[in-house]
Amino acid sequence: MGALQLTLGAIGVAASAYAWGIFVAGVVRMVRIIRLGQPDATRNGPVWPRLRTLVVEFVAHTRMAKLRKVAPWHWMVMWGFLIGSAVLFEAYGEVFYPGFHWPVIGTWSAWALLIELLGIGTVVGGVALAVIRQLNHPRRADRVSRFAGSDFKAAYFVEAVVIVEGLGILGVKAFKQASGLEDPPLWSSFVTAPLSELLPASPDWVSVMAFVKLVTALIWLAVVAKNLTMGVAWHRFSAFFNIYFKREDDGGVALGALRPMMSGGKVLDLEEADPDTDVFGVGKVEDFTWKGWLDFSTCTECGRCQSQCPAWNTGKPLSPKLMITQLRDHAYAKAPYLLAGGRRDMAGDEVGLVEDKYEDYKKRLESIDVLAMAEAERPLVGEAGELGVIDPEVLWSCTTCGACVEQCPVDIEHVDHIVDMRRYQVLIESNFPSELGGMFKNLENKGNPWGQNAKDRLAWADDLDFEVPVFDGELGDAEYLFWVGCAGAFEDRAKKTTRAVAELLHTAGVRYTVLGPEESCTGDPARRAGNEFLFQMLAQQNVEVLNSVFEGREPGRRKVVVTCAHCFNTLANEYPQVGGQYEVVHHTQLLNRLVRERRLVPVAEIAEDVTYHDPCYIGRHNKIYEAPRELIGASGATLREMPRNSDKAMCCGAGGARMWMEERIGKRINLDRVDEALGTAPSKIATGCPFCRVMLTDGVTARQNEKVVGGGVEVVDVAQLLLTAVRRGQAQERADVPTDESSTGTPLPDGDKAATKD
Repeated sequence: MGALQLTLGAIGVAASAYAWGIFVAGVVRMVRIIRLGQPDATRNGPVWPRLRTLVVEFVAHTRMAKLRKVAPWHWMVMWGFLIGSAVLFEAYGEVFYPGFHWPVIGTWSAWALLIELLGIGTVVGGVALAVIRQLNHPRRADRVSRFAGSDFKAAYFVEAVVIVEGLGILGVKAFKQASGLEDPPLWSSFVTAPLSELLPASPDWVSVMAFVKLVTALIWLAVVAKNLTMGVAWHRFSAFFNIYFKREDDGGVALGALRPMMSGGKVLDLEEADPDTDVFGVGKVEDFTWKGWLDFSTCTECGRCQSQCPAWNTGKPLSPKLMITQLRDHAYAKAPYLLAGGRRDMAGDEVGLVEDKYEDYKKRLESIDVLAMAEAERPLVGEAGELGVIDPEVLWSCTTCGACVEQCPVDIEHVDHIVDMRRYQVLIESNFPSELGGMFKNLENKGNPWGQNAKDRLAWADDLDFEVPVFDGELGDAEYLFWVGCAGAFEDRAKKTTRAVAELLHTAGVRYTVLGPEESCTGDPARRAGNEFLFQMLAQQNVEVLNSVFEGREPGRRKVVVTCAHCFNTLANEYPQVGGQYEVVHHTQLLNRLVRERRLVPVAEIAEDVTYHDPCYIGRHNKIYEAPRELIGASGATLREMPRNSDKAMCCGAGGARMWMEERIGKRINLDRVDEALGTAPSKIATGCPFCRVMLTDGVTARQNEKVVGGGVEVVDVAQLLLTAVRRGQAQERADVPTDESSTGTPLPDGDKAATKD
């Protein structure tokens, strides 16, 4: 141990004491900040399924692998960080004594090989990630770049540290071999052994490289400890917890059912809720649960959510990534105020930091930075002039398609957070797009968003050549309840799907019944728009009806078939929250089974090219991808897949109650999707959701009016394709009438109509 070793060692120890000290303090502060969120007991267990999910996701990189060009490089860097930590701590000994190695394993050839692979993988992975970031730099691609809005300085800092650490690992090993301190077999040192032949035989260089490796890590610790919002660095720790505490303990993503409205860690009972003590949605950042705060802290700013977002890709202000980072920055900036006891009521009056509440009131007040006090004044949702954290246009641009949640590698729950903010805006602020007012009124008074009379719910069956069975108080031998849905009952294009399904079920001899006037909206548009009160009212009403229909039947025989993707999701995933347990199937699933059982036999092939649009609420939200595609194949059509399909499919633009709102910013989402569909040169565009059919039909009509495409392209439901094949090509119903000729949806106020013409 020479003077060099003593000097470097002393510097390393002193730097370590400082860096580790502030890092531990940073971790403690981060935990305290995350705990500012509301309680959420649903994340506590079960332990083993959650641990299994955690292990699978990080070992196999299952979520990261959704972007295959990045996954292998990130996998290398991840393991380089985890196992490389052991190599890092070895540097403390190597700085003082160049020949130091871990007892026992330090002499194993397998350990030497592992270090070799770690060093190479870390360098190669770090360089690859930096190159990928450069190739996707927003200066070249603007909104096409998933890194638009990301913190590039932080990312390059982390990647630089990764590369230097990898070089340090290889450098120490190579200089040890050059100095004769180690002599591993060539197979375990296939890079460092040849390299050692070119290096000087000096043990001092081992200490120098170990010092570089050590100090680089200490600089990283110090920098991230001072920057708690550097998600690209902190996700190395927080991602493990975020994955473990994800909403679904079975490993599924936070799609399908929305998270119930919570207050104080419990599901909020709206009939007994107290506005003075309960939280209605999220009106302030502290109203998010601690899991929400953990989400904000874990965001790596990779932009995968942003790259898949239909709103962002059509010029809307919503970027799921930027929304999360804005919430994160606001939360951490406001945290000193909250940690000191600050709190405001719904009227905006200070009720936390009041003089008669704390003996050390002045001390608490003085401890809060003036910037934190200013941050506490900002509304969570508000326009730029109000200094709002989240602009209303951002909040209401979301279609709740779930692409962001599906793609996020660290399981952030964007959709739940967006809907929670909408809930507060609707229920407390009464601040929502004007078009929704008419839709809410129609749902409340008429039980459907179109405002039609319940007695007309069976009009779709008027001219069928067979009798549609209607529930008359006895279910009898009916196997299925056919839930027609509001669109299927009232919207002209969706009626064709309803009629096709009814005819196919009749042909197959399936015993079913419909509710007719007793049916009401499931409440999906109300809930996605944030009107939880209206959703609860509709849901409880429907559950009461359904439970009476299925009275006496065991759970496994309470079968419902639906044609609407939104009805399917609500009945199957959300009605259990209000006491409704049913076996719900989508019509494409049931029809596909009937074809397999030869109860439906396509006898006239459709010799046409068809592209299929995956509805978000049967696709991403419920993983139904194969059944509709198999039906298209069974009909004899040739399937032409769009570039964005299955779990990466582009939304039609109707979800999240956007069906009832005008698009005034950027390109219309349905036009973007139609342009992609037309790029496959189809004769028909097939789908499995009435909302999608409306949006795509309007998009095709718009392009036909612009002479972009000929008049032969038609939008149909998959059931219609099958019916055509089963009918031996009998005469079909006339083509769809676009919305601008036959209106669909809630009528717009005159002011909004004028705005759409500008």
